[in-house]
Amino acid sequence: MSKRTIHEPARDIPVLMEADVVVVGGGTTGPVAAIAAARRGKKVVLIERFGSLGGILTLGLNTKPSGALVGGLPLEIWNLARSVGGAGDDYMATTKTGGVKIASPTDPEIMKMLLTRLCVEAGVQILFETFVSAPYLEDGVVKGVITESKSGRQFVGATVLIDCSADADMAAKAGAPFVMGSGGHESEAKMQPVSMYFIMKNVDLKRLADWAQTCEDIPARAIPATVEGLDYGLWLTGFNGMLRRFQEETGVKLQRDNITLKTADGQMYINATRVLGVDVFSPKQFTDAILECYRQIEGVCRFLKERVPGFEQARLGQVSPILGVRETRHILGEYTLTGPDSRGETHFDDSIAADSSALDIHDPKGGDVDFQSMPPYEIPYRTLLPRGIEQILVAGRCISADHEAHARSRNMPACMATGQAAGLAAAIAVEEGVAVRQVPIAKVQAALRELGMPLRADEVKL
Repeated sequence: MSKRTIHEPARDIPVLMEADVVVVGGGTTGPVAAIAAARRGKKVVLIERFGSLGGILTLGLNTKPSGALVGGLPLEIWNLARSVGGAGDDYMATTKTGGVKIASPTDPEIMKMLLTRLCVEAGVQILFETFVSAPYLEDGVVKGVITESKSGRQFVGATVLIDCSADADMAAKAGAPFVMGSGGHESEAKMQPVSMYFIMKNVDLKRLADWAQTCEDIPARAIPATVEGLDYGLWLTGFNGMLRRFQEETGVKLQRDNITLKTADGQMYINATRVLGVDVFSPKQFTDAILECYRQIEGVCRFLKERVPGFEQARLGQVSPILGVRETRHILGEYTLTGPDSRGETHFDDSIAADSSALDIHDPKGGDVDFQSMPPYEIPYRTLLPRGIEQILVAGRCISADHEAHARSRNMPACMATGQAAGLAAAIAVEEGVAVRQVPIAKVQAALRELGMPLRADEVKL
């Protein structure tokens, strides 16, 4: 049976503003892209559907980049956060496969303010509480975007559009090819599961850290040597055996084999929920996943209070208002980053970033998390270029990467690095009067090096 439809009459759409560069999405990636382009003197509009910047980093309470920040604007932003007490020192986490250097978590509220301030200082026009419904094209060339807000439907013109929507919404709606998750037949595609962070208050961090030192059920950890270091430096992953026993003894059913605990500004941030097989483009399935995360959060809080030293007096402090989505569309670009590429096996002449993010795989079938250190690798500019559509760049977790490579390129250091490169490339394309597909890559690379961004894997200093 065909679905019922309605007819929407044609109408003229008022032009809100024109820009050199429009960035869609103000999460972890978009602000970096916008700042990079605006600092080269371009007129930049950053459009965000929520009322603050940072996305999963801030609103999503994720707080941590899952890898080292090796240079450029990402490192500048973190150093600024440190200078105002919004982040701590980087730390080396011990895992089953060796050490992983991780940039300190950040205070999400401070980071919201810093990202906004940096954008405004660079001259970026931010449009909060504005949803971008579609790109506008003429003869296969992007000319701007259609927005929806309390002012109604409006148009924002652009010479270059940067899609930082995380799900490649603009590229897909423009007609760019893509695959979902692992690719293959759509019904068989596998994607990493969704989850939701939350905070527990009144945790005795010293008691927890002392107990964790001798607990064999926490194979991955970073435990500071000082009490002061607990504010930003405590990171614990495991509890697998304890979780199994808890579920067997109480009948409470949880969906994840392990729990990750980490501190930021002395608060305890918890990653412990999981929902498999969610079509995040279905409003009903998306809603059902949120409700399931709420159910799981109640069970995890009970587990922690009853079984983990330091949580005896703890209570639920905050639940993320957004669902954490790890994987959806991967655009098909001029080059697709592969698993071997992401292990550092390939050098690219058009590299726009050397990344050292951890390998971080949440099994689409529901197994344990695979989190481990790997050698730095390079990301080529061609992964930002969707096939068949002109004047659009993608950045963030939706770049052209296969399912295996995505386990590294989806992490925040890589997302911020591709955002930085996309912003510079867009600005340089405007300066040179060329399409982003023909932008002189040597000039982009020179601009990146001026920002202190390593481009070759062997240039990364950890």
